[in-house]
Amino acid sequence: MKRILVTGGAGFIGSNFVRYVLTERPGVQVVNLDALTYAGSLESLSGLPGEARHAFVQGDIRDRGLVERLLSERQIDTIVHFAAESHVDRSIAGPEAFIDTNVVGTLRLLEAARAVWLGRGGSAEGKRFHHISTDEVFGSLGPSDAAFHEGTPYAPSSPYAASKAAADHLVRAYAHTYGLPASITNCSNNYGPRQFPEKLIPLMILNALTGKPLPVYGDGAQVRDWIYVVDSCEAVLRVVERGRAGESYNVGGGNQPTNLEIVQQICAVLDARFPDSPYRPYSRLLRFVPDRPGHDRRYAVDFRKIEHELGWRPRFSLDEGLSETIAWYLANPGWLSAIGRRDDYHGWIERNYTKRGADQ
Repeated sequence: MKRILVTGGAGFIGSNFVRYVLTERPGVQVVNLDALTYAGSLESLSGLPGEARHAFVQGDIRDRGLVERLLSERQIDTIVHFAAESHVDRSIAGPEAFIDTNVVGTLRLLEAARAVWLGRGGSAEGKRFHHISTDEVFGSLGPSDAAFHEGTPYAPSSPYAASKAAADHLVRAYAHTYGLPASITNCSNNYGPRQFPEKLIPLMILNALTGKPLPVYGDGAQVRDWIYVVDSCEAVLRVVERGRAGESYNVGGGNQPTNLEIVQQICAVLDARFPDSPYRPYSRLLRFVPDRPGHDRRYAVDFRKIEHELGWRPRFSLDEGLSETIAWYLANPGWLSAIGRRDDYHGWIERNYTKRGADQ
């Protein structure tokens, strides 16, 4: 891997992956393609090296001509495809955008890779198309069901999960039919720095800090597997460099808390960090709200394949990851301003936390 195209590299996991690769692989050049929709921001790329190592291109993965030019002109040997619509609630309200980006966008990327790498007398040797997917394609587990493994039948419940399942099938089809050297990671719930605050963990952190309600769907007993984004990036890089083409690998954090337990844990961290807060105990901000339609009850991920084949396992415990995440949001109040979600968070942090022990 010498020249890598990262799609969605200004989004949450994508921007963290770009930073991870540039740090861990000094000889790699990154071309970062992102449309800069609501969840992507150049602020997430601040402080990165210049053009010689990191080149940002604003563009759409559905623009096959653009992708083909980038692959040819930049002599790209690796594609890591993060770009996606990913919020389940948004997919329920408006599913067409998810089909357009996640399915059609993936198809256009695959066609571009096939044309440049396999057409015109090209060779697939030394190339890799890696697709980022989700454990949600497997559906929902019962309380005593075994964890998802790579052979678990697909049973997506939401339009988002269905769009990712369709993209997975396309990637596998191109690997099988055309010989495109492709791999997939199906990852559990990521969390960490630079996550857009519509997702559970950043939403709860930011609402708690400003004394807003902490909305929990239904009874809060939905079970998820949570992985700190640095662990997730490390797993992706491991598969890209050492994983077998044509294979998929499950990636998880090795935990199964309920959503309510996650929120309570965030509250406990903030209680300890800010003992003089007017909102302490933060748990009194909890509010149970009507559940969303078709809400999957439980996810659990069996990641023994990537552990046995590639020697990867998560390094961060949930406690460590949450503490790191909270510390990052406290230390970077300007990030929300830059992504257009200032609300009252930036000023509140400056008045109430930055000068009163945010570095404790």
